[in-house]
Amino acid sequence: MTSTTTMTTVDSFSPLSKLEVPVGILEVLGLREAGVPEGKELVATGTLATMGHRLEELTESYSALIMAREDVGWQKITQDAAQEFSRQGLKTSAELARVFLVANPLIKRAGKLRGAYVHGQGCGTNATGDGTNGAQDVNGLIQEWLDDPEVREVFSGAQANERNEDSLTTDGNVFFSLFTNPLTGRVKPRLIDFDEVEDKITKPGDKTTTWFYLRTWVEADQNGREVQRKAYYPDISYRPLARQKRIQQGGSTESVEVMWDAPIYHIKVNALNGWKFGIGDAYAALPWARGFKEFLEDWALLMKSLSRIAWQNVGGKKSDAQKRRQQLAALQQQPAGSTVNASEDNKFEAVPKSGATLDSESAKPLAAMVASAMGLPVTMILSDPGQTGARAVAETLDRPTRLEMQSRQEVWREARRQILGYVIEQAVIAPRGPLKGTVERDDDRLRVRLPRPQDMTLTITYPDLEEIPLDVVMDALVAANGHVPPLLIAEQMMRALKIRDVDEWLEEMKDDDGNFIDPTVTAGQAAADAFRRGEDPAKVLQ
Repeated sequence: MTSTTTMTTVDSFSPLSKLEVPVGILEVLGLREAGVPEGKELVATGTLATMGHRLEELTESYSALIMAREDVGWQKITQDAAQEFSRQGLKTSAELARVFLVANPLIKRAGKLRGAYVHGQGCGTNATGDGTNGAQDVNGLIQEWLDDPEVREVFSGAQANERNEDSLTTDGNVFFSLFTNPLTGRVKPRLIDFDEVEDKITKPGDKTTTWFYLRTWVEADQNGREVQRKAYYPDISYRPLARQKRIQQGGSTESVEVMWDAPIYHIKVNALNGWKFGIGDAYAALPWARGFKEFLEDWALLMKSLSRIAWQNVGGKKSDAQKRRQQLAALQQQPAGSTVNASEDNKFEAVPKSGATLDSESAKPLAAMVASAMGLPVTMILSDPGQTGARAVAETLDRPTRLEMQSRQEVWREARRQILGYVIEQAVIAPRGPLKGTVERDDDRLRVRLPRPQDMTLTITYPDLEEIPLDVVMDALVAANGHVPPLLIAEQMMRALKIRDVDEWLEEMKDDDGNFIDPTVTAGQAAADAFRRGEDPAKVLQ
């Protein structure tokens, strides 16, 4: 008896293998009766189990892909915080916020409003030491530095203030690298992108004390080829006695250069204890801004669909349907205010929309969440005071909002104080620096002292956010005359009148010895007063 064995190929779910199942072997061995139903194939039981398991895996993977697609743009807040706020997570959040700041009207409006309230009225800065009565001209040094075009481009100019505040809105971090000339003490600030700062190295056992910032960036060489570079930048306050030129990274033989002459001052906001970096103001508002946008898109789509069919023809015979359709098409070409004749059994009626409309005002709670996240009233976010609230309320800041804006001003005031303090210190430390003083070491920090410590006192002033009537301010200053130094009264009057470059005008109101010159006093009176003081009257008249 001759038996033939046929091989049948069955595709599995794996693209790399195929199963060959012999048919007829069991019959030859006498373990099973011969005969296979026509159109059927025998497959081993283990093979079927494997194929079923793989089918379950594919089903689960497909379900996961569906869920991932549904969750695009809606990160789950319940995820692990270490993963949510990793360095890559912060980069992704910053990139998304930058897009929203440009493309989303709510985020753009909120970001620009915050910048306007914080920096819109300018900032006045002056030092006590003005070069008179034995004082060093610290004020002249910082005024010259703040007016330098390179400094205004990055730190003190109006455009720089707007860009830097936008960075806090999107990134939550701003890095000022202070390139310093060790011979003259001249400081040139530059910005380092948040995406380039990979890590911070802190003091062992003290996370609040930063030693270095690790920067990784790509730049083009002389041949136009892109080269990746790394460098460590010290913190602005870290001045160790021993300064190694390179630092070897842990777990690697690679050593990285240290840029000792370009320390960094780091501003971070919305950071919790232990965080190395901050997070942008817009982070909490992004999902609600997206929801507001999608709601209005759906509302506009619904209104567009409802407006496609505005009129319907009611009644008439079915045989006349084609004729009525032609009449309706002709009506679309008629101008507004036209008339139409219809019989009792053939009428034109408007399609009712009362049960199909969607109120667009229902989206305002979403806008209110954006406003809350950005610390602004919803009336200002929507630019709609006439509909949402009283105009007087919409045009003024309430106390909580005003305090939040003042809190951000304090952040920038501290940044200006620290950076200007570094500029003054370098002017003393450098061999050819314009200021003289002593340098003391305090562990890993340097303390600079001038012969007159009060000469380094800085006054940084932001105009009040609360609008006080001008006549009230002027009356108060007039009443203070005789109790407050006249130079201070003159300064406050000019700031109340919103005069630009107050510091320069104050210099015009001083003589060579730093004494106040009353602009209301005549030249003769000034000469007589100088003579009574034992001074040369001719110098006053020069």
